[in-house]
Amino acid sequence: MNLNSSKRNKTLAFGALFGAAIGLAGAFLLTRKAEETGTAITVSTGDGLRLGVMIIGLLRAITALGDEK
Repeated sequence: MNLNSSKRNKTLAFGALFGAAIGLAGAFLLTRKAEETGTAITVSTGDGLRLGVMIIGLLRAITALGDEK
């Protein structure tokens, strides 16, 4: 199934806005937690790796949404 250009552009714009909103919410929560605890914002290598693996899993799940079974 091919998407026409208009639908493709709308989908990409929605995805970009949704991703930006999720990223902003994550940054807000991270800074709020650091302010409440009085600590500096630190993300270890292990935390970054775990987050990356979870994001890849989410992207795989999104890709699988269109699969017909």
